[in-house]
Amino acid sequence: MPQPRFVTTLALFETFPRSVTGIAAEPTDEPPTRFLKNLSAQRKFEDAITFCAYLLPRREAVWWACGCVRGLLGDVAASRAGPIVAAEAWVHDPNDEHRRAALEMGRQSDSNDPLSWLALGAGWSGGALFAHPQHLVPVPAYMTPRAARIAILLSARIFEPEQYTTRMQACIVDGIKLAETGL
Repeated sequence: MPQPRFVTTLALFETFPRSVTGIAAEPTDEPPTRFLKNLSAQRKFEDAITFCAYLLPRREAVWWACGCVRGLLGDVAASRAGPIVAAEAWVHDPNDEHRRAALEMGRQSDSNDPLSWLALGAGWSGGALFAHPQHLVPVPAYMTPRAARIAILLSARIFEPEQYTTRMQACIVDGIKLAETGL
């Protein structure tokens, strides 16, 4: 069993203060997975998706988002699968070549397509945001979870309330399992 990335919910909120400001629930000293389960039980699904994306390490966040998006969208036509395939390739072999390929795929894709955000999430998992010969700006840690969150929420917008609830709960359960067991 992997060591938790954050021991308390408060630690996550302190690490990503601007990114989790939309979560209505106050941070506590409880374990993050318990907090996540409570958000889901209260049907605060967007908050739970946001929290889970930041809870997971970057690689796990991308893997989780890929699984959720596949579950939400169903079969993805080969003609538009490039971004998710690139993101999954990076998860399976997280080297810089795969990261750069995913980033390029995400940049070239439609920002309204959740699959684009999966590729961007993988692409933003490391490297430089801006590369200047005298000043390298690393990719901020919040960009991968933000992209994972956007991919899932864009995918879920097509569902009616009953289906939305069931599908969001399934994504959150998968996220909790991944947080507890790792890849």
